[in-house]
Amino acid sequence: MRDQIKKLFPELNEIRSEDLREKVVSVWEESITRGGWQPEELTEIPFTLLAGSIDMRFIEHVRSCARMCLAVEKVLNEMWGDRVPIDHDTLLAGALLADVGKPLEYARKDGQIVKGHAGDMLRHPFSGVGLCYRHDLPDEVMHIVATHSKEGDHVQRTIESIIFHHTDFIDFDIAKAVGK
Repeated sequence: MRDQIKKLFPELNEIRSEDLREKVVSVWEESITRGGWQPEELTEIPFTLLAGSIDMRFIEHVRSCARMCLAVEKVLNEMWGDRVPIDHDTLLAGALLADVGKPLEYARKDGQIVKGHAGDMLRHPFSGVGLCYRHDLPDEVMHIVATHSKEGDHVQRTIESIIFHHTDFIDFDIAKAVGK
């Protein structure tokens, strides 16, 4: 399964720390297994259930946000240099893990992908942090997972979390526009 996860997320190769990269893969492995999915099934899951019927998939969204984060990091580094300190590995690991709780949140019912019981009980930022904690991810990465959505609106986000939060909502707002 680990090789399949690495194929789903080629951006993993840009995490410089091998230890962190392998922890990210381990978190995804547990999420997929606990959610009752196979890695290839993640390519069938809609990006969001909140935008109607759209041709945008979950894996595409995770990768899109990760790549946008890398692009934003590049621009900020070019413009501001070390005046805006960005931890590359934290940003990328957080981008790849922000939605790792969704395989637990979603379920198949009558051939459809819907929010399951676990999703009714816990939104994906909460279950995602729980998964990350079990695999000893750094607090800074878990902060991105915890604060990327509305759950983070009342805390001070780190620079990396601010970057991810905005890239995530670029995709989400576009998905809503496409789904109209």
